[in-house]
Amino acid sequence: MIKLAVIGTSWITERFIAGAIASGKYELKAVYSRSLEQAKAFAEKFTVELAFDNLDQLAECREIDTVYIASPNSYHAPQSIQMMKQGKHVICEKPMASNYTQAQLAYKTAEENNVVLFEAFMSPYLPNFQVMKAQLPSLGSIRKAHITYCQYSSRYPKYLNGENPNTFNPEFSNGSIMDIGFYCVGSMIELFGEPKSIQAQAHLLDSGVDGNGSIICGYDGFDVVVMHSKTSDSYVPSEIQGENGAILADMISIGEKITKITRGGKTENLTVEQNDNPMIYEALKFAEQVEANQMDKHAVERSLLISKVTTEIRKQTGVVFPADS
Repeated sequence: MIKLAVIGTSWITERFIAGAIASGKYELKAVYSRSLEQAKAFAEKFTVELAFDNLDQLAECREIDTVYIASPNSYHAPQSIQMMKQGKHVICEKPMASNYTQAQLAYKTAEENNVVLFEAFMSPYLPNFQVMKAQLPSLGSIRKAHITYCQYSSRYPKYLNGENPNTFNPEFSNGSIMDIGFYCVGSMIELFGEPKSIQAQAHLLDSGVDGNGSIICGYDGFDVVVMHSKTSDSYVPSEIQGENGAILADMISIGEKITKITRGGKTENLTVEQNDNPMIYEALKFAEQVEANQMDKHAVERSLLISKVTTEIRKQTGVVFPADS
């Protein structure tokens, strides 16, 4: 069993723990929070004895071998590096780093310490995403793709009321492209690889982060249009168009529904059954790497490319983080 500690006590951590335990590969051993009281309260939910509010103590703890990190974005790479230097495997929530330089350093640290670093980007491991990817050749030559994730943030009203939630705070390397926009860019790279050109624009909030934006990415023979927003909702699926037909993906981040439409207009529902907790699939993929003590080369390359592309997007749109300096 993988002896797991978690950094962060939000709902996303609870969901990952549920997926990890359901996979049958993990035993939760420790919880970290900046508040020891909060760490203990969270640990009690899972009958866990070890609770920390000191990262050094967590990193040095010999009772754990793996750490799941779900702290604010700006902490992801520094905390991952600290844990890996103490011989811990790390599965880190996306985005794994604030920028491309940090991402490169994080993976270099993993190699130097002979541990596994894995970005918790669940989409590529979902059965419905894999169905969609497997169907791409049947579309013939790809000519267009539209990948979208727009969802009005529950924290946006707080921002409008003059508060400073992490979601819209550059101190925490946040904003639309680094949050839900990540799923769009990540899905694009998983499906098509690195784009040959990038044209990005965004609406920046007064805080300095992007509230929404659009990107056109050029590939051989086609382009991909990415739309992302935390200040509005969208109800249209993502779409990949080929000369022989198209594939529609409802909520591409979680693979809610996959539909194929041939050029003649025939519609086929390709959706397959998935676990109600989509995080179980990333937990299984990470466990596979830990058990082999070897990082998946494709996952590493994808993670680095996503960081490279999102860093370029921020450069073009003028979103700057303290972590960039």
